[in-house]
Amino acid sequence: MTLIKAQLVDSIRKQAGLPKTKASLVVDSPWEIIKKTLEKGEDVLISGFGKFCVKDKRKRKGRNPQTGNDLMLDERRVVTFKCSGRLRDKVNL
Repeated sequence: MTLIKAQLVDSIRKQAGLPKTKASLVVDSPWEIIKKTLEKGEDVLISGFGKFCVKDKRKRKGRNPQTGNDLMLDERRVVTFKCSGRLRDKVNL
């Protein structure tokens, strides 16, 4: 099952007794902070959950899988996630 934003908002609304608009703000605010931090190239560590890291990928040789033609892939930044040991232990019960 996939947890979607609407389910998070509804869960927070019920648990905290907040109106839907405030519950939505509670869900959106941390993600906006995380996105802005990652855009600046900084890592985000959430204790007990994991770490989002920004990594730079160099220009490299690639291949178009449809045509088989060689091409050069541009430099880019990617976001990786490494879960914490505590989260890993809970998932692997």
